[in-house]
Amino acid sequence: MKSYISKPARKIYGQFVPPGDKSISHRAIMLASLASGTSKIANFLKADDCLRTMDAFCAMGVSIVRERAGQVTIKGSGFNGLKSPSTPVDLGNSGTSMRLLLGILATQPFRVVLTGDASLSSRPMKRVTAPLRKMGAKISGKDDANYAPLEIEGGHLQGITHLNEPASAQVKSAILLAGLRASGKTIVREPNMSRDHTERMLEMVGAPIHRKGIEIEISRAERLCAIDYQVPGDISSAAFLMVAAALLPNSDLLIQKVGLNPTRIGILEVLSQMGAQIKWTMDATKNQIEPVGTVHIRGSQLRSIPIDGEMIPRLIDELPILMIACALARGKSIISGAKELRVKETDRIKSMVTGLNAIGGKAEEREDGCVIWGVERFSGGRVVSHGDHRTAMSFSIAGLNSKDPVTIEDIDCVGTSYPSFFDHLEMLSQK
Repeated sequence: MKSYISKPARKIYGQFVPPGDKSISHRAIMLASLASGTSKIANFLKADDCLRTMDAFCAMGVSIVRERAGQVTIKGSGFNGLKSPSTPVDLGNSGTSMRLLLGILATQPFRVVLTGDASLSSRPMKRVTAPLRKMGAKISGKDDANYAPLEIEGGHLQGITHLNEPASAQVKSAILLAGLRASGKTIVREPNMSRDHTERMLEMVGAPIHRKGIEIEISRAERLCAIDYQVPGDISSAAFLMVAAALLPNSDLLIQKVGLNPTRIGILEVLSQMGAQIKWTMDATKNQIEPVGTVHIRGSQLRSIPIDGEMIPRLIDELPILMIACALARGKSIISGAKELRVKETDRIKSMVTGLNAIGGKAEEREDGCVIWGVERFSGGRVVSHGDHRTAMSFSIAGLNSKDPVTIEDIDCVGTSYPSFFDHLEMLSQK
């Protein structure tokens, strides 16, 4: 396993464009594969998770060609053109691939086995498999279809009304994708709004979807339209360098062409509330399905705030790096309502609290979050990523604000979402 030594830095300075959004890259491949006609996707994220989705559709007979940097051409199969793969589909570490594919495969008249690595096979899937079974899909697997490998046989589905609580974009997306071919209406309600990339892209490809507040309704579609689409930069990836710039005095960082979807900018709002010098502006691009813009951030002293409630679904992926920000902010920070972190690539509450304490931070676990007391800077030390890309990247940022270096063990996992992370970190860090 590779390791990375993160050394103290004076500031973060410069500008960069983050890689293509991982969530949107997954969905673009899926919907283009189901569309009628040829789609072109630009700025596709060439990370392992997204490539697993691409490989899954190739295994089901979809023609996908990777052209020049970041561009993919997909000849859609239509709803009825997918073929049964000859072997189980290995989705590696990608929970998004597995959960959303379950929704798509629930509509197909063949049997598929979905597998993954040890981490993915330990993540619960029943929040997806239970409503899909209710719609009429046949799904089996360990612990009553709660863990992979999962065998799914699709067929005739009936629309349902589902309460998505706690709000999860992956659960919602799987049900909506199944609803594309179900009889009657499929309705998903949420207590608060999770990220809405699936709804936006379904509208873009012509699906009969209607949104009213936190309720989404979809009806059976006969065809989807091919698309030409540019994936915006990933705000969740950009968040690591945002926090790095916010924490180091004299930093000045400009992030360009980054997605600013309202359901994803919780990280910007929380950093602003913590006292960060941060501004964001939208690009004036007409007919843009996803808002894109620029984020400008300078170094400042942060202060602690509570992070809880309706904010959590809007920054669930950013909580690990926000824990680094909290650990160097003035005062005591409390994160609650984030129990979902325990069933990510690793138990992120445990991995982050353990890691913070190992490098001179002060943190305490709670069932659904943690308490973090701010320190002036970290002392340095060694942490383990546990195969979690966001844990690895978060502690790479921690080392910039440390008396002595921080060594992060097992960094290969970063390739699942941000293969160019260490290059960008070295380019922007001034020692």
